[in-house]
Amino acid sequence: MLTISIVTLTCLISIPAFTRTDLFEKLCLYPYLMHRDKKQWFRMVSVGFVHADFMHLLFNMLTLYFFGSVLEQKIFGEVQFLLFYFSALVLSCADEYVKQKDNPAYRACGASGAVAAIMFSLVLFQPWGVVYLKFIIPVYFILFAIGYLIYSWYMDRRGGQLIGHGIHLWGALYGIAFTLLTKPISLSVFVYEVMHPPFLK
Repeated sequence: MLTISIVTLTCLISIPAFTRTDLFEKLCLYPYLMHRDKKQWFRMVSVGFVHADFMHLLFNMLTLYFFGSVLEQKIFGEVQFLLFYFSALVLSCADEYVKQKDNPAYRACGASGAVAAIMFSLVLFQPWGVVYLKFIIPVYFILFAIGYLIYSWYMDRRGGQLIGHGIHLWGALYGIAFTLLTKPISLSVFVYEVMHPPFLK
């Protein structure tokens, strides 16, 4: 299954990069350098394979595994899922690149843009699915996604981190757009599901 392969590869690269600054610097999103050296554009993809710390990695990979597995197996299939994931990595970083290309101090890392895209894609099909925060607290997908957006917006305005929270927002929007374009039925499914929550049945 591709989702497990992506999770495994990301962990294999991210964990050594926690202590290897040289590896982190080679793979993170670095718009200032990318703008001046077109050979550095691979960072639009490699950014998804390095993370700020263990909790950042754990949150992204758990979300990717639980949401991505369903999308890959039941909705997109392997080829389309792979296209979705990597295009989300690239396009979710585009706005951050434009904003930060003249800022030599800026770095960002993480698969959050693609993970946000996957999360919001699945929300269109299963808004009342349940995710367990800290493996204990049940939260509906749609509420989790809304909370995720609010948190990302707040942290993006706050700034000062290696985690590109603005990338989350664009990833979420791309996830919705990609799903609506490739699976138009998702809109009617979403509307029906929202109007028929399980706790009213």
